[in-house]
Parts: sequence; structure tokens; C-alpha cells
Amino acid sequence: MKKAKLLWIDLEMTGLEPDKDRILEVAAIATDMDLNEIATYEAVVKVDDKLIKERMVGEFWERNKESYDALVAQNKDGRDEKEVEKELIKFLDDNFGKEIYLAGNSIHQDRKFIEREMPELNKRLHYRMLDVSAWKIYFENALDKKYTKRDAHRALDDINGSIEELKWYLTFLK
Repeated sequence: MKKAKLLWIDLEMTGLEPDKDRILEVAAIATDMDLNEIATYEAVVKVDDKLIKERMVGEFWERNKESYDALVAQNKDGRDEKEVEKELIKFLDDNFGKEIYLAGNSIHQDRKFIEREMPELNKRLHYRMLDVSAWKIYFENALDKKYTKRDAHRALDDINGSIEELKWYLTFLK
């Protein structure tokens, strides 16, 4: 029996508008419900250079120049999104049973991009999601407790940060 239940995904995109922007980088970590890591996946999705120049502009990218430079540099080695989607589906087949819950910070935004760019992957995901940002809202506003997460703006680092953040919130339940 496959043990993974949570599919932690983080996407780095050219921006936040699914109808205009595209996925640049994908990372996934499969965990059990105790947040133990079972497997990891990473890929770079090739995006048209023109789209990068048009969409990756503004204050966010100016503040995150290091992430911008790394994402742009690795784009030349990126692969077709359908190839990446097939690999992600194999990752699911190898590590998950029937129910696959998407997990992450503000995961609803990543889900919009998955729905648009990776529809076969989307079909495999349960409609319920574990969104760490919901915990953040409650802890900051109701309990006046704040977790400070590093903002690497790189997919795998961001997932690890989200898992660490949820573990921190869970310490308050013991």
C-alpha cells in the first residue's frame, strides 16, 4: 500500500494570472499525513522568452532579483509542459494510492495553473486541499502568533518552508 497522502506542490510562474502567465518551475514533495517525506520531484518548464520579458516585470521581480535571474537562466534548459505533466502523473502513480490531497501555501493559486496547463494531473487530485495559508490567517489573527518563513521564491525551497510552517502550527495542538 502506498503511504503518501499529501502532494505538496509549489509552482514558480511568470506572474499570477493563469490566463496570461505560465508555469516556469515545478516542485513536488510526497508526504504521509505525519508530514514525513516519501519522494521529491523537480522540473523546469520551458516558457517563451518573449512571455518572460512581457510578464516578469514590476516591483515583485525587482525585489526578488536573485530568483528572477535564476528562473530566467534555467529556462533555456526547460522542458515541454506536457512532458513535465506526464512525469508528475508517474510520480503520483509511484507514491500515492487513491486519494491525493494537494497541499501548500495559497495552494488554490497553484491549482488554477494546474487546471489550465496540466489538466490530466488535475483530474487525479482530490477536490479537498490542505492550505497552510488558512492556518496562517487563524494563528496571526486569532492567536497573535506569527511564523516567519523564508521567501526563496524557488519551488522546492518554498515547499520545504510550507511543510516546516505547518509543523510549527501543529506544535500548538500537542
